[in-house]
Order: sequence, then structure tokens, then C-alpha cells
Amino acid sequence: MLKKFRPITPGTRQLILPMNEELTRKADGTRATVKPQKSLLLPKRRTNGRDNHGHITCRHRGGGHKRHYRVIDFKRDKENIPARVASIEYDPNRSAYIALLNYADGEKRYIIAPQGLKQGDTVQTSDQPPFSVGCCMRLKFMPLGATIHNIEMKPGKGAQLVRSAGLSAQLMARSDGYATIRMPSGEVRLINENCRATFGAVSNPEHNLRVEGKAGRIRWKGIRPTVRGTAMNPVDHPHGGGEGRHKGNIPQTPWALFTKGLRTRSLKKSTKFIVKDRRKK
Repeated sequence: MLKKFRPITPGTRQLILPMNEELTRKADGTRATVKPQKSLLLPKRRTNGRDNHGHITCRHRGGGHKRHYRVIDFKRDKENIPARVASIEYDPNRSAYIALLNYADGEKRYIIAPQGLKQGDTVQTSDQPPFSVGCCMRLKFMPLGATIHNIEMKPGKGAQLVRSAGLSAQLMARSDGYATIRMPSGEVRLINENCRATFGAVSNPEHNLRVEGKAGRIRWKGIRPTVRGTAMNPVDHPHGGGEGRHKGNIPQTPWALFTKGLRTRSLKKSTKFIVKDRRKK
């Protein structure tokens, strides 16, 4: 659920933020959320978009609030051991919520929280039913038509696909050791049926509806301002200069490479596992 703020200050005039009602609160009656599990936190060193030479390779990065990295279990390799969901928590490093699992053997791990998963639920990694939200299973044992997320590309490597807020894929078919998956982009591709995936869709589906309301909130996230090319001089950008305002010429980057529609996928990459391209209707 979203909260639209009353315009009592300029920064709240357009502000729309999620209410985060799914998150687990402290038991003391306040609205404060539970603190993260300290054993699963790591320091997060920021690069601010610079490489090992100190050169900026990704523009518009820098500043922002300090963060801790939450260690997420993308492999889900504890088989046949039930785990109870201890809490649903916020993670500043990703758009989805995360869930803290307390396994029956005493171990604790974070996973990406799917929609509908609540505190107190039980999940596990197994090749047997139930096919409930949050349970992890190899693709060859899943029922056809299942809604899934956190999909591996190589068996045992850990989930790499469908991890952002609100996303889900669909298991369409299986044959010759491969599963046919319809991705959120519309692409249909083959994935080894021994790869694991998790049932359900990723949590926080309203993430794309939030409106930050002011430039300062973007700076808190570590994103610096972006200047339009048409507002620059000719020496600074291919779109720069000219008499009066204009909408720009052929869309180009500051280094005169064509953009906005130009395909950038490497020709060295194989397309044999892509059944249907996401651009084809």
C-alpha cells in the first residue's frame, strides 16, 4: 500500500512512498522495524562509480547514506531442513524485501522475500511438495505453469534471474533436460532443469510507483545529478550548443556512441537458449 503525503512542505508535494506494512515491527508497540541480524551483515565499501584506477566508469554515483550489506542465500542449498520465517525486513541494497529464516538446525539465513510470505510461515528446499510460496525446488520437479522467481542459470551457482521487486517468471514446459521459462521481459528461454527456483513472485510490487518528491531523497540513495546533453556546450556533448533550445539530434552518449534503441548485446554471446526474443511480439 502506498502513502501520498499532504503538501505541507515543498518536499512532500509530490511524495509517494510505500507504507511497508509487510515488514516485521518490534514488539514494544512502536512502529519501528526489527534490527537486522548482526551475524549476516558485512561492511559495504562504496566505489562511487570508479574503477581500480580511480577513473569514473559509471557516472552519477557518489555520496548517499552509509549501508551494511545483508548476506543473502541465493543458493538455497540446505535441503529437506524446514525453516521458520522469523521476520520480513527492509534491505537498502535492493528493491525487494528480505526474509530472515531460522532453520531447524539453528542456522540463520536471509532470502529474497516473495509476495505473501509472512512471519511464522515455514519454507524449505526440497524436491517434494508442498509447492507453497517461498519453497525452493529444482525446475524438473516443479508443476508446469508455476509462478517462480530467483532462478539459477547454472546448477548450484545461485539465483541470478528474476530478483527485483514485483517480478515473476512462469514455467511453461520441459523437454530434453531443459525447462522453458517465460521471463518478466517477455523473453522465452531455456534453462537447465537441474537449476533451482523459488515459488511465488518477488515482494514489494509497488516499488515502481514510489515518487521521491525532491532531489535530496535521490542524493540520500547515492545518485548524483544528471545534466541533459542539450544543456551543454558543443565541447562537452554531441547534443550541445546551437542557437536557442532544441530537442537534440540523433541520440548519442557523451562519447558519440549511438544510444536509445541501439542493441548492445555482444555478438560473441550465444542465443541458442533464447527461444523468443523479448522485442518480438
